[in-house]
Amino acid sequence: MSKALRGLSVFIRIGIAAACAAAAIIMATSHDSTSFFGVTMEAKYQYTPSFKFFVIANAIASGYNVLVVFVPAASPLSGLVIMSDILVAMLLTGALAATGAISELGKHGNIHAGWLPICKQIPAYCDHVSGSLISAFVGLIVFVAITLCNIYKIVSLDLHVCH
Repeated sequence: MSKALRGLSVFIRIGIAAACAAAAIIMATSHDSTSFFGVTMEAKYQYTPSFKFFVIANAIASGYNVLVVFVPAASPLSGLVIMSDILVAMLLTGALAATGAISELGKHGNIHAGWLPICKQIPAYCDHVSGSLISAFVGLIVFVAITLCNIYKIVSLDLHVCH
């Protein structure tokens, strides 16, 4: 049974790594331009600091999940893995929140600040950003789930040892 759970954990971690890598790649390749009354408007992920943070955070999470696959379950490093899982989950949450806020501005603008929406002028760019956000959100949800399962496993072991 333990080998089956380890295999499932490896499979889930590789899935998380793939989702985070896909999010980073989709965002990193998002760029488009359009002409509007003779003025060319160009949109790239590099123009927005939160999008850069998003790409870096998802690349870190992807690499981290691949590395964790190689940590043995009975290793003393397994406690460090759980602490690192929590830190990476916070990193991903912050990146997803920041990128979601900026993408909402791009889609709807802000009338009070005078910021116009750009998604009607550059729909391919916004579609890339939306796809990247979806991939990152799926990766984050599964990552948080596996982190909570690992925390529960450790807490339940500690409770059985104390009694």
